[in-house]
Amino acid sequence: MIEQNLILVLAFLPFVAALATATLPENAHGAAAWVSGALLLAGLGVMAGLHGAVADGEPVRAVLRWVPSLGLNLSFRIDSFVWLFITLVLSIGILVVIYARYYLAETDPVPRFYSFLMAFTGAMICMLMSGNILMMVVFWELTSIISFLLIGYWYQGQAARDGARMALIVTASGGLCLLLSMLIIGQILGTYDLDRVLASGDLIRAHPLYPLVLVLFLLGAFTKSAQFPFHFWLPGAMAAPTPVSAFLHSATMVKAGVFLLIRFSPALGGTELWFFAVTGTGMATLLMGAVIALFRHDLKGLLAYSTISHLGLITALAGLGSSTAILAAIFHIVNHAVFKASLFMAAGIIAHETGTRDMRRLSGLMRYMPITGTLAIVASAAMAGVPLMNGFLSKEMFFAEAVDWHNGTWLDNALPWIATLASIFAVAYSLRFIAAVFFGPEPTDLPQTPHEPVAWLRLPVEALVLVCLVVGVFPGLTLGPTLNLAVESVTGTTLPDYDIAIWHGINTPLLMSLGALAGGVILYFAFAQRIAEGPEGPPLLHRLRAQRLFEKGLLLLSWRVPRAVMAIIGSEKLQTQLRTIVLLAIAGVGLALWGTLQQAAEPRTNALNPSFALMWIVGAACALGAAWQAKYHRFAALTLLGGAGLVTCLTFAWFSAPDLAVTQLLVEIVTTVLLLLGLRWLPRRREEIHEDTLLPARARRLRDLIIASVAGAGIAAMAFVIMTRPLIPNIGDWFLRNAYYEAGGTNTVNVILVDFRAFDTFGEITVLAIVGLTVFALLRRFRPAPESLRDLRPEEEADAETRSLADYLLVPSVIMRWMFPPIIVISAYLFLRGHDLPGGGFSAGVTLAIGFLLQYLGHDVRWVEARLTVLPIRWMGFGLLIAGATGVAAFAFGYPFLTAHAQYVDLPLIGKVPAATALIFDTGVFSLVVGATVLMLIAIAHQSLRLSRMREHEAAEAQAKEAA
Repeated sequence: MIEQNLILVLAFLPFVAALATATLPENAHGAAAWVSGALLLAGLGVMAGLHGAVADGEPVRAVLRWVPSLGLNLSFRIDSFVWLFITLVLSIGILVVIYARYYLAETDPVPRFYSFLMAFTGAMICMLMSGNILMMVVFWELTSIISFLLIGYWYQGQAARDGARMALIVTASGGLCLLLSMLIIGQILGTYDLDRVLASGDLIRAHPLYPLVLVLFLLGAFTKSAQFPFHFWLPGAMAAPTPVSAFLHSATMVKAGVFLLIRFSPALGGTELWFFAVTGTGMATLLMGAVIALFRHDLKGLLAYSTISHLGLITALAGLGSSTAILAAIFHIVNHAVFKASLFMAAGIIAHETGTRDMRRLSGLMRYMPITGTLAIVASAAMAGVPLMNGFLSKEMFFAEAVDWHNGTWLDNALPWIATLASIFAVAYSLRFIAAVFFGPEPTDLPQTPHEPVAWLRLPVEALVLVCLVVGVFPGLTLGPTLNLAVESVTGTTLPDYDIAIWHGINTPLLMSLGALAGGVILYFAFAQRIAEGPEGPPLLHRLRAQRLFEKGLLLLSWRVPRAVMAIIGSEKLQTQLRTIVLLAIAGVGLALWGTLQQAAEPRTNALNPSFALMWIVGAACALGAAWQAKYHRFAALTLLGGAGLVTCLTFAWFSAPDLAVTQLLVEIVTTVLLLLGLRWLPRRREEIHEDTLLPARARRLRDLIIASVAGAGIAAMAFVIMTRPLIPNIGDWFLRNAYYEAGGTNTVNVILVDFRAFDTFGEITVLAIVGLTVFALLRRFRPAPESLRDLRPEEEADAETRSLADYLLVPSVIMRWMFPPIIVISAYLFLRGHDLPGGGFSAGVTLAIGFLLQYLGHDVRWVEARLTVLPIRWMGFGLLIAGATGVAAFAFGYPFLTAHAQYVDLPLIGKVPAATALIFDTGVFSLVVGATVLMLIAIAHQSLRLSRMREHEAAEAQAKEAA
């Protein structure tokens, strides 16, 4: 139980850090770093506490039930492989936090940076721990979204915006492919549990859909880990701050793809298709990245393509699939993360202290930055695979796998040659990183005079370089046991421990390493001058830029093709768009129900009541009148529309649906008044439009009448057929039987909304919040049409802000003011009775919003806002927070999200009263409904203030001209 709680703490800890840092002021740089670092350090403490349980060989699990019926649970599991990966993420994350504290400028919004960084860390950790393959994809896509924010952190620059957009499109598209593959796997196996999926490799590989599953799966993994031909987004992401590059592109985001390949190799690997697709792509990426890296002049560009190359190496090992290949892949994941993070940080220090990353301008920095230069030399040696460095060991293991026999195919026979050639280029670009930057003549045209950075900025590099040396000299004592446990957790079998040592004798892998070192040195010094003077990219291929092709393809698919299609079949007119939607809906429903919607043999009907028929005749007349008057007489149409809504409300009451009747009545009041306020700012319609009397206009109206009649008749027919069918047992009977015994409420409608189907309600109030914010944002930019302003008389223009209902009808305005306290009481009454009688949070929220609405109607805007401070956005935020917290709180008691509890509570002097946690959720609904409704009201009401300010500005300009 303790281990399960530790896993849950580990899952939520980074998100807590993200929320905490997001609330800090922009100048709280130190506080944001301390909060982030402390919580990541606490995460490392959790990993230390879990090590003993994980080392026993069985995964440690924790499950939070979410939607058990669909197999969607927040299932977390940690085995030795995941433990190693998360420890790596947290360790480098702490160093990145320290580095960023001294790297980012004082003018940067640092708390926002740390908030994004912690959210990304949380998404990455949850992805690694996910025991449900669907939830794994959710967190996978979350890493793509948050990486978009991190890469575009300096959004003022065009390169940052382009790089962030490119990374999001490529990786998120791959994530959609990954989702499809996981859904197909779930359908094949009948489960989404990761353990069962990994144990069912034979079933998956034998299924006819295995090729499709594999292709979709590899598209997800390859796009994330920047494998050819999806590698181009990673160099573009170098526009991000260096701490982001050091974290995302060394230990986290780009490693997610290779993690997935290794994780799923027991389930999807072991076939010829897997070998050629994975190993072939990996080897191609390995060689391509190494070649391009040598010709890049930008420091981070060189490191980006070297990262692509090393990711290809890991991918190739995952494709080989043997236990030793998996061991080498995991080992190189760790080694690459360590030396590449240190190199990115070193590159950031160089750019920070010199003002440039162009290696053609950098030289001789060893004179000015000897400590940084020494650290960079050691890290580059690890990247090149120099003996006694950690990179040498995993590259030796890669060479050993390359020369080993696997299946005798042409690709298998070519592996040693491709590996050696790529390693030659790796040595060459590593040597260029050192020789071009730290040696040679003194720099002459640097933007800044170079010098050593502050000690804290260099500390993370020193720590990582120390790890490179310690692991390189003592591999068996440092990582050996952990790596062997990780391999066993991946393969699922107990294997003899692999001896990771520096010396295995003179063998083929050693000769390949020595040959690569010698070849890389010769290659660099033979072409160093040409490379420095040449273009940024390999000869003959530097003009072929994948980023440029992507941008052209994106422009074609997102702009030119849609515009061409819109020119043929589309229209910018709203009426045409609505007509198309309605016609498509009619056609779709008609095809779906053709021949299936039939009236019951013995329809269940009631005797016609004359009063009810008369009421509906009045409602129909109001609806027809509203449609008839809508174009020229909007106020009359709105009044008639309110009459139709009132008839609907009476219909609900007639058929014993008081909850619906109350809600309909309240919503009708609010929407009518809001529409009335909105109509004030629309231009007046003139009836003397000559074109409206011509034949085309009449034909258009006749066509619209026919479409509306068909749609209305179809809805009426469906409703009649369904409602006249004999009653059969259905889910409604279950709700009626269990509303009180399961949820402690006798108002079944409210119990369904806040208990049985609370998740639906949570989604609906979230949509309402989005709608409220959208309306507010649109109305903030709305400016009335000139003709609507010209309709005002001069005296009305002068008093547009101060004139209110009190200036015309004093008694109604006073009554409206007096009604505010009773409306508050009515709102509270509806809220508290909602679980047992008609009412609830939604009705109460709309009622309180009506109270605010009356104040704005009865008085001018400034009078109201001088006496009432509403802050609707906070109401909305607290509403969502309360509703969400109520759902999350169920996890603490071992129940699914939004599980409610009800019991009687004995209160002093009152006695036993019913109480339910659903009341807290309903409080969130109430708060959000009030906030969203009042926000839209304020947005409309403030139009009068804008008009007044515009007139004041014009008057001031006129006076200034007269004075001049």
